[in-house]
Amino acid sequence: MSVIRRRSVLPLVRLSWLILLFCLAAASFLPAQTRPDALLEYRNGNYERAVAICRDEITQNPGNLDSHVVICWSLLRLNRFEEAGAYARAGRNLSRYDVRITEILGEISYFEGRNNDALQYFQEYINLAPEGQRIDTVYYFLGEIYIRLGRYRHADIALSTAVHWMPGNAAWWTRLAYARENAGDLAEAVAAYERALALDSQLSDARRGLERARRALPSP
Repeated sequence: MSVIRRRSVLPLVRLSWLILLFCLAAASFLPAQTRPDALLEYRNGNYERAVAICRDEITQNPGNLDSHVVICWSLLRLNRFEEAGAYARAGRNLSRYDVRITEILGEISYFEGRNNDALQYFQEYINLAPEGQRIDTVYYFLGEIYIRLGRYRHADIALSTAVHWMPGNAAWWTRLAYARENAGDLAEAVAAYERALALDSQLSDARRGLERARRALPSP
């Protein structure tokens, strides 16, 4: 009797294993439930959504440095500089030499008009990452700060470096030309304005600047 019972149980065991294997195989074809991606939302321009996701991530894990970075990028895009500064300082406490946080602090300082602080952060970024992903933008901001301060030759150097890294940016060429014009380097200013207009003929600032610089050139 026990032999018969044992034999009758074996097919049920095999059937149970087959059902389990089938379920596992079927599950592999079901769409995975993905977690919200703050960086993807940021890249798609959904800055408020990115902020909300990052806040949740930081609440769950205050040591998540990447969440601090992405929320700062998003808040900068939303012009919420004070809020971005709080997260950036928290991120700096997590990683003193993270170049992303350093650059973010430079941008916040720039937009808040704290020129000396911005210079310090941007110089620190250059020292930490002389070929970093944001090096072109860092030199652009440096150029704009030096224009604010009336240090036009310093602005020329910084903006020349910026367009070296991003030669197709017509707006940056215009600002370089403006710095050169104010430094009295009129021929170089004309060349930079012409380069800007070659890249974007609709730039009114470049057209006006070119006319102004040409008029100011000494007569041959």
